[in-house]
Amino acid sequence: MEPRTIRNALVSVFDKNGLEPIVRKLHHLGVTLYSTGGTMDYLEGLGLPVSSLESLTGYPSILDGRVKTLHPKVFGGILARREAGHLEELRQFEIPVFDLVIVDLYPFEETVRQTGDESAIIEKIDIGGVSLIRAAAKNYRDVVIVPCREAYSALATLLDSGDVSSTLPQRKALAIQAFGVTSSYDATIHRWFSQGDSRASFRMEGTPERTLRYGENPHQRGWYYGLLDHTIRQLHGKELSYNNLVDAEAALLLMQEFRDADPTTVVIKHTNACGVATRDELLASWEAALAADPVSAFGGIIAVNRELDIHTARAIDAIFYEVLLAPGYTGEALQLLTAKKNRILLSYPASWTPPPTQFRSMFGGILVQDYDRIRESESDLKTVTRRAPDPRQTRDLLFANICVKHLKSNGIALVRDQQLLGMGCGQTSRVDALRQAIAKARAFGFGLEGAVMASDAFFPFPDCVEIAHDAGITAVIHPGGSVRDQDSIDYCDAKDMAMVITGNRHFRHG
Repeated sequence: MEPRTIRNALVSVFDKNGLEPIVRKLHHLGVTLYSTGGTMDYLEGLGLPVSSLESLTGYPSILDGRVKTLHPKVFGGILARREAGHLEELRQFEIPVFDLVIVDLYPFEETVRQTGDESAIIEKIDIGGVSLIRAAAKNYRDVVIVPCREAYSALATLLDSGDVSSTLPQRKALAIQAFGVTSSYDATIHRWFSQGDSRASFRMEGTPERTLRYGENPHQRGWYYGLLDHTIRQLHGKELSYNNLVDAEAALLLMQEFRDADPTTVVIKHTNACGVATRDELLASWEAALAADPVSAFGGIIAVNRELDIHTARAIDAIFYEVLLAPGYTGEALQLLTAKKNRILLSYPASWTPPPTQFRSMFGGILVQDYDRIRESESDLKTVTRRAPDPRQTRDLLFANICVKHLKSNGIALVRDQQLLGMGCGQTSRVDALRQAIAKARAFGFGLEGAVMASDAFFPFPDCVEIAHDAGITAVIHPGGSVRDQDSIDYCDAKDMAMVITGNRHFRHG
């Protein structure tokens, strides 16, 4: 689409800071300025010719200024496509074409910060300005929209060309910014109106609402918004709580890493992996996963990557658990497990993969990040010691690397023969996490001779590999990247240990 020449500009701003050089440049380039109210007074005070919207519409500003720009003769000039039919209608009704719209909205957020007077706050909800921005942004193929003072620099760059024209990419970029401005503005208003309603900030039109048994603690209410049945289906048990869902997701996120593996069982407690094992048969994988930490498994979340058979079901049913997830259950297993009315049984699609993005509430807003989809394979491992890991160690290192990815940082995972032997998580130092992992392994009867260690981040000092070697660990996997990586490498070489580096940190902050 060819460039659009700016002939007429509508200017309606609350904050006049930074406006003068823009409007003077427009006047110098022969652009006709239209405005109303305080903005028109400001432009006239600069000695610039300006046409009033009142003279265009035939209506003055009314209702204490609540209605100034909302008129077909204003919005027709903004929304008209530059094609014969629309332009003919504009000529018929004597409506000028607006090629540029400059807006700065009423300062709603600032008003909320400055006063608790509801009437004053309500008056700072901009109606006409938001409508002008949306209209101009909708018609970005023909109209330049400047939705806030922060966009003045983009307009100044555009005008510096001297020919008072805009390209489609320039107009579209400003339109994207414009819809961001209106979206944020409306969200701020929504948050203010929603005070006292803990759900309102997260309620989405048309999204199913599910009341949970309670929130993180029994005195907290909890709700879920979304299509939960598209991921998990509840087959039996009491109503889900907030914590049940948080832990169930943690179990499923870890289990999907073993989607194509041999029979695997994972045990989750407070979102951390406390038992993980892969074996030739599902029952054996359960027994090995439970052995890693039978204490933490009490009241935990269990997930398997195979249809749950009666033999494994009997073994699992011998302990108390909160939630059990499986891609399917045999009829016998389901009959057995449903005998206990409160145990929650969930099924999930065996092909489930995590969504591309993760969300978390923060300071009344939302943090968004890509999901950590990286899963290292043998080809991703860089051996940095003289001794390379043997095939058994390599398999265990990759297994441990998956486990530590699902531990709160600082995290350490100790593995042997595809079984998590001990883990340390949520510690303020990596040394503490390692000592915790060693202590847990020994507490449940595991020697660590020949085991491997995974760390979710690099070692800034050789102390962790020293402690690991003393415990019997023979191979280490970590991201690398410390300025003192060589210290740990040298220690491993001196003790004939193998070390591999992935180059990818799997930090799990919370």
